[in-house]
Amino acid sequence: MDMKTLSDNLGLSFLAEPWFLQAFLVILATALVSLVGRYLLRNAEKVTRLTPGHWDDALIQAAKRPLPLLIWLVGIAFAAGIVGKESGAAIFDAVGPVRNVGVIFCLAWFLFRFIQNITQSIVAMREEKGEEVDFTTIDALSKLARLVVIIIATLMAMQTLEFSISGVLAAGGIGGIAVGFAAKDLLANFFGGLTIYLDRPFSVGDWIRSPDKDIEGTVEYISWRHTRIRAFNKNPIYVPNALFTTIVVENPSRMTNRRIKETIGIRYEDISTMGTIVADVKAMLQNHPEIDTAQTLIVNFNTFGPSSLDFFIYTFTKTTDWVHFHEVKQDVLLKVAEIIDRHGAQIAFPTRTVHIEGASLPDRQGRL
Repeated sequence: MDMKTLSDNLGLSFLAEPWFLQAFLVILATALVSLVGRYLLRNAEKVTRLTPGHWDDALIQAAKRPLPLLIWLVGIAFAAGIVGKESGAAIFDAVGPVRNVGVIFCLAWFLFRFIQNITQSIVAMREEKGEEVDFTTIDALSKLARLVVIIIATLMAMQTLEFSISGVLAAGGIGGIAVGFAAKDLLANFFGGLTIYLDRPFSVGDWIRSPDKDIEGTVEYISWRHTRIRAFNKNPIYVPNALFTTIVVENPSRMTNRRIKETIGIRYEDISTMGTIVADVKAMLQNHPEIDTAQTLIVNFNTFGPSSLDFFIYTFTKTTDWVHFHEVKQDVLLKVAEIIDRHGAQIAFPTRTVHIEGASLPDRQGRL
């Protein structure tokens, strides 16, 4: 008795049909592909645990459940298509749309899980580095990203099922405009924070100041909404990120040198020593171990002042440390004072001589 006769006797004649064998082979292949996919994911998970990054871990973890479902969905839809082509039943016309919606659902599920995983990874990474974590901002951005995924997946599914989404998009556009006007400050701060993260005009720990605003201090924290700056009087300053796109920001922490710029005056009666004083001060600076001679170095007689002959010093130190800079500057000024004293001159201070017309002036012994 052959297979066809046996199946006919049992009322299972469809088992001998070619289409049944094709559908069965598709299901079997789907099961094998699913097993291979699970095996590859397990091995990939082991490999990613050995890497220092967090993105690959989040990616593999997000794909663990949606990928097998996607494989089975496509396989079963393919097998159902074979059966439907043979049977001609109207119900199988829904296989294509259901498969497409299922694929969209799997992709949305994957992105949803990936956003959750990467959010947790960012928090863990910041905590490992000892950085402060803005849970409010991270949670808000995570929810916003997941909401966007849900909206896009829903619109794609509606389009696949041949629903008209033009009205939905029109309503969404009007709602988006309203939300945009209502949340324009929030969006401005968000994009301001994005600019800071991309351009990096400053980072946590930098000393910054703005000549446009009364802002100066050390950056403590940068979030998507605001930047916290600790002023030198230890008060915190919370600056909206949008402000940094409209003001000038100086970052002294990134200076290469610190500048010494001083004007020093000696008495008019010491004018004969001005040339040698200037030359000795310049030589002292050129030989000073804390002065960067590769930068501009100027020492010149500059001005006939109201009560002094002024020369100026313009040079740069090697250090950028604020405390050490003042120690170097103190040493330089004391050496300048020693040079002036060594030449028998004196540093001038404001004086005024009054000449009285017609009056007798005392001689050198004080006699009139």
